[in-house]
Amino acid sequence: MSVTLYTNPMSRGRIARWMLEEVGTPYETVVLDYASDMKGEPFLAINPMGKVPAIVHDGHVVAECAAICAYLADAFPEAGLAPPLADRAAYYRWLFFAAGPVEQAVTNRSLGVTTNEPQQQRMAGYGTFDLTIETFAKAITVNPYFGGDRFSAVDVYAGSQVIWGLQFGSIPANAVFEDYAARVKARPAYRRASEIDDALIAAPVAEAVD
Repeated sequence: MSVTLYTNPMSRGRIARWMLEEVGTPYETVVLDYASDMKGEPFLAINPMGKVPAIVHDGHVVAECAAICAYLADAFPEAGLAPPLADRAAYYRWLFFAAGPVEQAVTNRSLGVTTNEPQQQRMAGYGTFDLTIETFAKAITVNPYFGGDRFSAVDVYAGSQVIWGLQFGSIPANAVFEDYAARVKARPAYRRASEIDDALIAAPVAEAVD
């Protein structure tokens, strides 16, 4: 079984790398430059959006970070990163909440887009920024992780949203988010992934590395 990660260390590709480090399977990394090969062939044949990350696993292409996390959890069940099927309600709920309402609300706020009118709030999947963030925080007030009592693939994706949001100020700091971020950042796989990508930032990013 072969896995190739297409990424850039200054991108959401950091999420996919963290997930791969959690899975523990060997993988090859192809680092793409924003200005050239990310928008050229052959990468566009893999992801026509010309965006990273994407993975190729035994010929199967998966793009979009939440999908990559869910796919790898299922492809490598021995890693224990997905709950049993009967216990996946919270796992799916918060994975897609983070990929949908949270991503949209944070992006729109960063772009200066607001949903002030009731009609706008009905049209927007997230309603309002404040409601979305309050709902997001409640999930880890009830449980230590988004999927429940155990760390899972949803925490790689949602955890990355929390970590970056706190770092860049796009998510308001509070004790709930800060405690959660400290828990997931303490994971060895997170530390390994961060060290790899941080080292790539300090090196030429046009190189492919194993």
